[in-house]
Amino acid sequence: QVQLVESGGGSVQAGGSPRPPCAAPGRSISTLLVGWFRQAPGKSREAVAGRHHGYGRTQLSNSAKGRFTISQDNAKNVVYLEVNNLNYEDTGMYYCAASDTDWTNLLGQNSYNYWGQGTQVTVSS
Repeated sequence: QVQLVESGGGSVQAGGSPRPPCAAPGRSISTLLVGWFRQAPGKSREAVAGRHHGYGRTQLSNSAKGRFTISQDNAKNVVYLEVNNLNYEDTGMYYCAASDTDWTNLLGQNSYNYWGQGTQVTVSS
């Protein structure tokens, strides 16, 4: 079993650069496939980025390229989603997900068997 804990949400000013972390207490995050997904109001959940440290693979969705980065700090056992130049369309619930069985499809929701509760990001003026 893998527990995932997201944080770092809240009200963030447009143009800001939040960096919400995803922690996996009790499990080495470097052995997991870890992904970030988001769900905007009234829309379906979509993939943002996925990363497997052990296999050296990182993938961003087409809509995330250019402004989003997924990074990892193994000493802190966290994976970060770094967002640059936040805009109003980035408002939504951001979810961290992990898999210990499927490491092939980094952006496929069905690849992930563990999900966090999510952290709400609301972009304000």
